[in-house]
Amino acid sequence: MARALGVEVKSATLRPRISGQIQRSDSSQSGYRIRVNRHEAPTRQRFTIAHEIAHFLLHRDYIGDGIEDSILYRSTLSDKREAEANRLAAELLMPKDSVIQALRVRGGRATPRIAVEIAQDFNVSEAAMSIRLGLG
Repeated sequence: MARALGVEVKSATLRPRISGQIQRSDSSQSGYRIRVNRHEAPTRQRFTIAHEIAHFLLHRDYIGDGIEDSILYRSTLSDKREAEANRLAAELLMPKDSVIQALRVRGGRATPRIAVEIAQDFNVSEAAMSIRLGLG
């Protein structure tokens, strides 16, 4: 998706507790670059990239010289904008209709065990899927 938007994505060693950042870049088609912390789990990196794409789509006018997002999803933006980016990132990686279908296939009831299974299907963390299913 980032590639389709012309946003460059780079794996990088970021400061401790920083999961990712988006900033202006002269080298990408759109003029933006996402850097994701290479030391975090791949599922976490996927969510971070989706979160930064959400900032690009929703909050481009607020990015300025850059937005850094910590492990706790905090950034220099307001909590409202962070929540918006988290919601869109979840929808990008775990579309509601697809999650409902995956849940139906497994009996229709969300449990921690089912969350683990569906998380693997969507290549997201168990924590992200638990939140998406309303368990956490």
